[in-house]
Amino acid sequence: MSFTESELLAAGDGRLEEIFRAGPAGEVPRGPMEGTAILGAGTALVQPIAALVRLAVWRGKVFSPENGYLSNRLGPFDALAVLARVAPGPSLVDERECIVIDYSRTSLVARGVRDEIRQVGPDLYLGAIWLFGASRIGWFTLRTPETDSGTGPAPGQPQG
Repeated sequence: MSFTESELLAAGDGRLEEIFRAGPAGEVPRGPMEGTAILGAGTALVQPIAALVRLAVWRGKVFSPENGYLSNRLGPFDALAVLARVAPGPSLVDERECIVIDYSRTSLVARGVRDEIRQVGPDLYLGAIWLFGASRIGWFTLRTPETDSGTGPAPGQPQG
C-alpha cells in the first residue's frame, strides 16, 4: 500500500494507526526531510494546525544515519536544533520494527519524547509522537523535499 501526504492528513486517528501498523520500517532517511504535523487527526483543525506548526515551530528533520542522529528543523528560519538518536527498534504501537527517534539522552527540552516512523509511500514516512512512552499525542509525516506530497504547497506556504 502506498499513501500520499494528503490522504494521511485526511485520516482519523484509528486509520493512521492502521496505516502505521501495515507499513514497513523502511530505511533510515538521509538528509533533510520536510515535515507536517498531524495533530487533532480526523478533525477540521488538522490543516490549520499543520500550517501554523510549519510556519512557526517545526518544519522537518535532518537525518545523519551514518552517525545515528538527527536534528529538527525549527522555526521560520529553519534552525537546526533538538538532537535525537536514530536507530531501528521495536514500536510502542505493535512491537514490530520501526525507526525510533529517541530524545531521552540528547535533549533536555524533549527528554520525554519518542518518535517512531514507518515508510508508507515512496519517500514518505508516517510518524507517531509519544510522550514518556505512555501516551501517543499525535502524528506527523516526513517526505523528501523533492517529493510531490499530493497536497500542493506545504501547509502555510504560498502557491507558486
